[in-house]
Amino acid sequence: MANNHTSELTQFLTQYKTDHPDTEARQRAGRFRLWDKDLNPEQQDGFRASKVAQDPYVYYQKA
Repeated sequence: MANNHTSELTQFLTQYKTDHPDTEARQRAGRFRLWDKDLNPEQQDGFRASKVAQDPYVYYQKA
């Protein structure tokens, strides 16, 4: 089977990255801004301590 076919999407992404070489750097910056955060251990302990236990079936109305 020949592997010389590339989809339109792959062609588009390849062309886009060629035209905009800073794309990956901007993606990394966006990821850092949203996801790669340093967590405060003391704050995380407070979050864990303040959790309220949930009933196994939350939609059941207790009578």
